[in-house]
Amino acid sequence: MEFPPIDDSWYHRPPNVEEEVSAGGIVVRTQGSDHYVALIREKGAPGYVLPKGRLEPGESIEQAAHREIAEEAGLTELKLLLDLGSRERLSYSKRRWKKVYYFLFRTHQIQANIARLEPGNEMAWFLLNQLPYIYWPEQKALIDFTRPQILQLIR
Repeated sequence: MEFPPIDDSWYHRPPNVEEEVSAGGIVVRTQGSDHYVALIREKGAPGYVLPKGRLEPGESIEQAAHREIAEEAGLTELKLLLDLGSRERLSYSKRRWKKVYYFLFRTHQIQANIARLEPGNEMAWFLLNQLPYIYWPEQKALIDFTRPQILQLIR
């Protein structure tokens, strides 16, 4: 898969583009006084992303977020802290308009459950204040915007 550079055009919905609903989240854990965020990298990707993906038939948005985080990051021991709303943009192919619902989760799980992790995905923990390059700008903005709530809720 080719990972094109992201510019403002990804955030303007063209006419006649089908909508796709996805869900995922920011997963945080605390170790001592340090706060970490789980990010994933897909094989060949130029940066990290938050775990998320499409809803399956009959699945609620929250159920999809739990399942997608388990599949993409291998994290299964999640406690829901907050509904973070949604963000919208074009898909990688620019053929679908993605509406992604995000939640804030807390976990004490350090290692990914390898049996649940999608092949080719890598999950890593990063200090909340020292994040690597995040491919989708709206995800980085969501983490930055949510940082005060994260710090308040996980103390």
